[in-house]
Amino acid sequence: MAVTARSIREAAGRLRSGGLTASELASATLDAVDRLDGRLRSFVLVDREGAQVSAEAADARLEEGRAGPLTGVPVGVKDIVDMAGLPTRCGSPAYPDRPRSSDAPAAARLREAGAVIVGKTTSHELACGVSSPPAVNPWDTSRIPGGSSGGSGAAVAAGLVPMAIGSDTGGSIRIPAALCGVTGLKPTYGLVPTDGVEPLSWSLDHLGPLAASVEDCALSLEVLAGGGDYTAGLEGGVRKMRIGVLAGPPFSPMAPDVEAAFREAVQTLRGLGAAPVELDIPELEYTLPAEFAIVGPEAAARHRLLLRRRPELIDPDIRQVLTAGALMPTSHYLKGLQARRVIRDAIRREMTERRLDVLASPTLPAAAARLEQQEFEFGGQAESVTLAYVRTTAPFNLSGQPALSVPCGFDRRGLPIGLQLAGRPFDESTVLRAGAAYEAASDWQGRPPPVHVSTLAG
Repeated sequence: MAVTARSIREAAGRLRSGGLTASELASATLDAVDRLDGRLRSFVLVDREGAQVSAEAADARLEEGRAGPLTGVPVGVKDIVDMAGLPTRCGSPAYPDRPRSSDAPAAARLREAGAVIVGKTTSHELACGVSSPPAVNPWDTSRIPGGSSGGSGAAVAAGLVPMAIGSDTGGSIRIPAALCGVTGLKPTYGLVPTDGVEPLSWSLDHLGPLAASVEDCALSLEVLAGGGDYTAGLEGGVRKMRIGVLAGPPFSPMAPDVEAAFREAVQTLRGLGAAPVELDIPELEYTLPAEFAIVGPEAAARHRLLLRRRPELIDPDIRQVLTAGALMPTSHYLKGLQARRVIRDAIRREMTERRLDVLASPTLPAAAARLEQQEFEFGGQAESVTLAYVRTTAPFNLSGQPALSVPCGFDRRGLPIGLQLAGRPFDESTVLRAGAAYEAASDWQGRPPPVHVSTLAG
């Protein structure tokens, strides 16, 4: 028996066939976390008792023949999502260990679907960052898994769970998905409720899955969104689909290996019958100013009491972001909101006028940074790791569109690279269909990293 299930589909099949019980799978998963996660630190809390109770309930549902795709499947939940009886620490020493009184809707929906929540995954402090310490990347433990949902990305990549919830304010589902070589979906703004989730920026925050495959993201979204059939069209392919290939700022510059992998991915889509259309949207040049003009003040407003009473408990870099947001003139925040509307309207205009079904870009301009790395160099110009990662993902936080990251290759050091596909608001089905077509035509998905449950003996 494999130590854990590689995908939701595999887990559901084995559970329904009777070849494996949910209790056995939960025990194997908890054992794998115990044995492997000391190296990865992808989980900050393991709910052993809760997982075993949920697994027993799932076994009862399986025996009664009323199981869904996630019944008995082990999953992780980012440690900014409330779960009854467990603390929500948000990766910060400033948050108490006091258990929360109720589940966030997202966690409640997972429980109602019969999923077995193994524990809470590592978040960058206050969900405000791109590295998620102390979690590390399963492909190279001297490198970051991405943030702020890095624990979720690392846990899925290492095979500990086939799906984990992440949040995404400027890219924090897609960044760890790309850096850890898994699939991550930021749904349309508001599709998955963020009630009971510690906010960073309430007008930009999204909640969604990081998973082992596009299909697993679709199955997970059906539960997290409270309905919808997102798997029905996955095999529809991309023939005659018009794909806008984004170029220019903020998608350039990028590392040569990333550019090569992206261009090869576009050619793969062309070979599947899609029609790529080169596209440069000048308004997207203002992505970063707009993003941070909104995030700073909203985060500062959320954490104003913490910033005033216990600033020493906040990481200095994050404290600087919050302080700057608190001091930012209201006019700057309002200009950020105006810029967001300009960017949103520009994307929608181009998609409508050019009759585009989806947009494509590299998820990120570079692969995983080293743990201590502060900058990348593109064409002789230095750029901070944070700004480099956020500039290619944040356009779709500002526009609120669904955006998916799927693996599309590796750089010369063997580090994963991601392809980003974005679609019209509430048209997740088309985005997932394009991602599934690419995934089926390539062999990047499912390759195990050096730190993986398959390497555990016995």
